[in-house]
Amino acid sequence: MSLQKQLDTFKEQFKKQAPAPAYEAFNRSTQELIESGQADNALKVGNEAPDFVLSDSEGNDVALKTLLANGPVVISFYRGVWCPYCNIELQALEAAAKDIAAKGATLVAISMQGAADSRKSQRDNNLSFPILTDNAGELANKFGIRWQVQDYVIEFKKMFNVVLPDIHGDGQWNLPMPARYVIDTDGTIAYAEVNPDYTQRPEPSDLFPVLDSLTKK
Repeated sequence: MSLQKQLDTFKEQFKKQAPAPAYEAFNRSTQELIESGQADNALKVGNEAPDFVLSDSEGNDVALKTLLANGPVVISFYRGVWCPYCNIELQALEAAAKDIAAKGATLVAISMQGAADSRKSQRDNNLSFPILTDNAGELANKFGIRWQVQDYVIEFKKMFNVVLPDIHGDGQWNLPMPARYVIDTDGTIAYAEVNPDYTQRPEPSDLFPVLDSLTKK
């Protein structure tokens, strides 16, 4: 089953189970983010990727420059361990991890959550790739994908025990838009997929032609 089919199936289940006001608030929030046009202003193919040094779930520093020394880097920005759509995507990326590695690329995930939640993500989803912590979403902001959750959504986030200021430890109600990037070894962005609708994610296999083209350069 494709990644998007899995996401669509979960969305239908959630629609049946969730309180209607919560489902409507989440949909309204997504539609407003789409209409804001922020995703159109995020970093695109050909832009230079922001450099970074982030901590993994074990507290080790991971530098983009170090990763690029070994080949292209695939980055997946996701919302957190609490997001079922993100967990479905992480599992799909894990299923493609060996193919990504065989094409000479390094796969990493990035979220605003702390190390403990990242370790839970890795355990629950049986991940072989690292999850890096983007404190306060500073890197997401440089990519143009950090946004502020609307006030009317907060009460429903709390209903599902998703208190972002506590999860992120920064006191803010911010999130990254789900995004997937391929960074070429020279630091330029070779692939960019940013979707303000968190229920829509590209297939991991979409990466393969891009990675193939980079290895043939």
